[in-house]
Amino acid sequence: MKTYDDAVAFLYDRLPMFQNKGSSALKYKLDNILTFCKKLNHPQETYPIIHIAGTNGKGSVSHMLSSILQEAGFKTALYTSPHLKNFTERIKVNGKEMKPKVVLDFVNQYKHLTEEYNFSFFEWTVAMAFHEFMRQKVDIAIIEVGLGGRFDSTNIVNPILSVITNISKDHMHVLGNTLAEIAFEKAGIIKENTPVVIGEKHKETIEVFRKKAHEEHAPLYFAVQDKESLIACDLHGAYQQKNCRTAYKAIEVLNVTTGYHIPPHAIQQGLQNVVKNTGLKGRWQQLSSQPRMFCDTAHNESGVKEVMQQLVTLSHEQLWIVWGMVKDKDIDTILSLLPQEANYIFCEPNMPRKMTALELKEKAAALGLKGEIVQDVNQAITQAKNSATQKDVIYVGGSTFVVAEVKEL
Repeated sequence: MKTYDDAVAFLYDRLPMFQNKGSSALKYKLDNILTFCKKLNHPQETYPIIHIAGTNGKGSVSHMLSSILQEAGFKTALYTSPHLKNFTERIKVNGKEMKPKVVLDFVNQYKHLTEEYNFSFFEWTVAMAFHEFMRQKVDIAIIEVGLGGRFDSTNIVNPILSVITNISKDHMHVLGNTLAEIAFEKAGIIKENTPVVIGEKHKETIEVFRKKAHEEHAPLYFAVQDKESLIACDLHGAYQQKNCRTAYKAIEVLNVTTGYHIPPHAIQQGLQNVVKNTGLKGRWQQLSSQPRMFCDTAHNESGVKEVMQQLVTLSHEQLWIVWGMVKDKDIDTILSLLPQEANYIFCEPNMPRKMTALELKEKAAALGLKGEIVQDVNQAITQAKNSATQKDVIYVGGSTFVVAEVKEL
């Protein structure tokens, strides 16, 4: 392959990927990623790792911890998924994305393995991240789980700390229909004698975590979600306070149990400079001021509920919502959380798993949500802008893949 675009096309077009195919891309075993990393001489064993799972917030907490550790002077690696704009967003060191040439070189060096092994897109990206972090000789790596935990490709690591942000209903066709079943899958990242921090307590999940931690002799800690005191952070979504407290607890446990010493000023500065230090996008991000326009990647029941609660508190004359979804979500439940008084423009992300804007409009209409169809995400945003006054508010969301297509991002 001659170019970076060739390499990315190879990853996208020739390999099964959950983003496009859904659960049929999943393998429910770790044999392949273990084989791939063995070919790379086990790079994930060459640096300390913090492993992070959860239904919502794992991306934000991962970026918060990376920012804090950067402020403390550590050369910090960060692996997250999915990306919003560029593939290289998934793999960063001190906030700098992996260079396109490194992606090209890695694919060229190891693409011959596809003839013998059916590596998935996610296995390729995880192996690439582990290898790059070894190549750059990082001090510590933050590794975000892709989906679930137990059979996620990242779950071959032996971390110094595990974090599970929260449990709510998402990907039920893969992880289970109850909170306890979902918690069981995510508890799969809890390792022997390794401390684990749980971000939010829930009566249906707490015993799942206690049982797994007991089996693994893993010290178990719960973040205190004190709603009275606010933590200064440059991520302005109200829900980010939960993530800040989870990150705080993770650093506290890291200091107490692993011999690290992250000073208070690094925590404070890290939380106030998450976007600057890591480049995080799409979390209650303001895209314009007149009219005010926001976007957020919230896409499941819990996440959408949190964002809608904040959205309706904003002062406005009219509320415009540009909304698109993928078809394997609990569509009716999520749509029932949306405000009926808003003006809707239904769109669709450019991907195979999309729900068509027409079908989405029909489902929304059955729940009393009225609007029009503009299939292309950015054309839908333009339509909202042309219709809104300076005193109105526009919100763009419903799917990570809708937000990924926003030009203003």
